[in-house]
Amino acid sequence: MEHAIQPLIDMALQEDIGPGDITTDYLIDEFAKGEAYITAKEDLIVAGFDVAERVFKTLDPCMDIFRSFRDGDEVKNGDIVMEIKGKMRALLKGERTALNFLQRLSGIATHVRSYVNELGETRVRLVDTRKTIPGHRVLEKYAVRVGGAFNHRMALYDGVLIKDNHIAACGGIEKAVSTLRRHVSHLVKIEVEVSDMKELEDALAAKADVIMLDNMNLDQIAEAVKVVGGRALVEVSGSVTRDRLIPLAMAGVDIISSGALTHQARAVDLSMRIR
Repeated sequence: MEHAIQPLIDMALQEDIGPGDITTDYLIDEFAKGEAYITAKEDLIVAGFDVAERVFKTLDPCMDIFRSFRDGDEVKNGDIVMEIKGKMRALLKGERTALNFLQRLSGIATHVRSYVNELGETRVRLVDTRKTIPGHRVLEKYAVRVGGAFNHRMALYDGVLIKDNHIAACGGIEKAVSTLRRHVSHLVKIEVEVSDMKELEDALAAKADVIMLDNMNLDQIAEAVKVVGGRALVEVSGSVTRDRLIPLAMAGVDIISSGALTHQARAVDLSMRIR
């Protein structure tokens, strides 16, 4: 993950600071030192410490950082989560960028944890999707794991998922699966998205490893699980809300995937103050 973080930080700092911070550079002596602390303004699951720390250390490599928690910890409103000591200019210039990363990633972790808590001790695996902010996928999927859920494929290169448009473009499920079997490693599982029972039967006939039931209602899902009968893993996707998690799990599926884990998470409230 490390190789993906620094370019994002550099881009974010360039976006925010540009040729210079005209407020800080005129007000603060370049040799001035200071201390700051970041405080939670609501209850949350914290995520993104490494990124926030790297923002400040990009601006001042000698910055001292003290963390009160670890990623994945529950933080209460009013808790100090991080203390930073170093050049005052670096503190002020890095404040917004560090908070943006920390608030976004903690927001995802907090949102995901609420889904995980809803599922409780059920055996179903909750996973994310590729619905992430462009360029931020590695970080957002990390935050999903911090929240307690799992990652689906990272991108198009590390997993086969034959979707409706692939099926339409190549001439059917069996043709798509057989073609891919000839090209991908035996270690790569093949997943097929289906939207009705006919497509489900085609996917089973093609010996798909995972079958994704897309936007089916609960009765259809329960029937599909019976038809599959353990011959493939069953994933359900589409219109997954928190209140549907338990009914979906009770229908017998193996995996629940939800884009809402990332694209519906709001940034949590954290603030930084100079001491």
